[in-house]
This record gives sequence, C-alpha cells and structure tokens, in this order.
Amino acid sequence: MPSPKARSGAARSGSVPCAGGNGRYEFISLSRTPPPHLLQRQGSDPTAARLRASESPSRRRGSGSSSSSTGGQQLPEEDCMKLNPSIIGIALSSLLAIDLWLSKRLGVCACEDASCGSVRPLMKLVEISGHGIPWLAGAAYSLYKSDSAAGQEVMLNLLMALVLDLVLVGAMKAIVRRRRPAHNRMDMFATFSVDGYSFPSGHATRAAMCARFLLAHLVLAAPLRVLVLLWATFVGFSRVLLGRHHVTDVAFGFLMGYWQYNLVEMLWLSPVVLQSAIGQLQ
Repeated sequence: MPSPKARSGAARSGSVPCAGGNGRYEFISLSRTPPPHLLQRQGSDPTAARLRASESPSRRRGSGSSSSSTGGQQLPEEDCMKLNPSIIGIALSSLLAIDLWLSKRLGVCACEDASCGSVRPLMKLVEISGHGIPWLAGAAYSLYKSDSAAGQEVMLNLLMALVLDLVLVGAMKAIVRRRRPAHNRMDMFATFSVDGYSFPSGHATRAAMCARFLLAHLVLAAPLRVLVLLWATFVGFSRVLLGRHHVTDVAFGFLMGYWQYNLVEMLWLSPVVLQSAIGQLQ
C-alpha cells in the first residue's frame, strides 16, 4: 500500500492511482498517455486513446449536437406546442365558448320538450315571415301589379336586393362552413344545400336589409315604422330561440344586412334603366 507521502505527491503531480493485477497501486498521469498494459486492459488501442485525449470537450459537444440535429427530424412549426398563445387567440376562444354556452341556454324553443316548447309553432311562423321565398314572391307580384313608375322602381330594386342577399349569404356560408347548433332540429321551411351551415343568419340579414329598405322608400306612419323594427328584431331573436343559429350568427347577420342596404343604394336601378328593361321584355 503506498504511503501517504506518495499519495500526496501523486495528487500534486495530477496522477490517479490505479490498482494493478498484483494488488499494487500504479499512478497514471492525466496529462500523459497511459501505459500500454492499462490500455489493453480497458479494451482499446493507444492510437484511439491519444485521439480521445486530444479531443477537447467543446469539440465533443459540437459533434454531439450536430449528430443529434442531423439524425433527428425537425418537426414542422405548426406541429409544435404553442406555450405562449396570442391574446387574440385567447379572446376568440373565450368568445366562442361564451357564444356556444349562451346559444344553448337561449334555445328554449328548440324542441317541443324544451322549457318554452309550447310557443314553438309561433316561432316557426315568425321564421316563415323572414324566409326568402315569401319575400321574393311578394316583391315579384307587387312589381307585376304596380301601375306607377315609382312603385315599379321600388319593387324592382327590392327584388334585386333580395337576390343579392341570397347570393352574398350563400357565398359566406359556403366559405365559413360553420355547423348549426347541436340542439337544432332540421325541420326548417324550404332549405337548400348551404342552409346546413349556420354563419351568418340569412333571416337576420334579410330582416335588417328589408327593414331599412321599407323605412327608407315607403311612407309609413310612426306605429308602422315601430312595427317594422320590432318585426326585424323578433325575426333575428327567434333564430336563437328555435336553436337554428348561434348568437354571433344573428349579430353578424344584422350587421351584414345593414351593410347590404348601402350596397343596394349604390346599385340602385334608375327609372331610365327600368324603362329600357321593360321595353326589352315587351
């Protein structure tokens, strides 16, 4: 066994004691190449040991990181977990959750077994009053029966506005493709392919646009003007009560219908255009 003096000297010289095969300790310097018999005992050759000893730790770390980056496949950015979502994403998710919860709570006429299921037939009558087919038929009939040029002009532009509403709402529904509420019953009056989608509410857009149109181009008494506004509001609200639409569908539908009337005013058909169109038909 080496003496303490030998151990302290080995520590100062940077050596490490190693037990030999005969039970004696041999001191190996860390700064020099180990003896050949120790390399053979460890199962390596002297050349490889020198290469490993000369290789710096930073070089080893660099080679390890490069091999891991080349060997492993980089995940696409969209597949990585986003630990810091944006404020806009959080706000939209919260708004969607509130919309779904509020729409479900307000769908009190979604079926006969609901809390207000007894008034469902009345809600369906309001639904039909805001449907596109009765409005198109009524505008076409009024245009045909009108005797004055002013009346024909108003009815023709109303007919154009209704067709424009159908096109814009159908295109928006086909683009967004939002499903109707889960508690909705598909027993609606005269549905088409795009009516399987929910955003925006066609009844709400039509009600808002027609209300502005009637108030602007028909001479109505004050009670009738209030009645038109109440009808438009009730049509939109009935969509949520029947479970047909979410709350945001109706809210956006009102805004879209309000904007559609401005577009109708921009595309307004003048009496000159009306007379030329009637002359071509005759």
